[in-house]
Amino acid sequence: MEPFRTLTSLAMPLDRTNVDTDQIIPKQFLKRIERTGYGDFLFFDWRQTPTGEPIADFVLNDPRYKGAQIMVAGKNFGCGSSREHAAWALSDYGFRAVIAPTFADIFYSNAGKNGIVLVKLSEEQVDELLKNASTIPNYQLTVSLEAQTVTDGRGFNASFEFDAFRKFCLVEGLDDIGLTLRHAAELDTFEKQHDAANWLKAK
Repeated sequence: MEPFRTLTSLAMPLDRTNVDTDQIIPKQFLKRIERTGYGDFLFFDWRQTPTGEPIADFVLNDPRYKGAQIMVAGKNFGCGSSREHAAWALSDYGFRAVIAPTFADIFYSNAGKNGIVLVKLSEEQVDELLKNASTIPNYQLTVSLEAQTVTDGRGFNASFEFDAFRKFCLVEGLDDIGLTLRHAAELDTFEKQHDAANWLKAK
């Protein structure tokens, strides 16, 4: 996956709490067999009416936030079912970081494995960012995973805690497969020795 070190981007405010995975990517889209293309269905039921008309006042339809790669949201983001598709949808749409006071545990794990940095800040700090992103045109944030800071160049400066192993994987761009391939030579040696031992036993 793409390494994440420092990202500066337009920030999109999603001023809602308890955003569950069924809203992030509704269940009718889970039968897809690919890991790509889910971005088209991100927040599908919030983006449009039952007849398919775009809901103008939903933030994802607001042209002011087109191209945003950082989302600011309320507490308990990613609650609900454990579907990894929620992380796929966010990533496929273009989001690389989400800032919120708290995240659901399984979603937190799924997001990290798919290159998305989840930043936990206090409710007061998140409220400030939500207000700024809603009222300041082209409001941008810089998320530095290496320094573990969030800044806006206007005076906002916050630090956040982050698991060391998850940070290593994200900074180096290593998903589960990438982590395994770092030991490819040792695995090849083991397989050869294992095969040779079984061949001798068979004789």
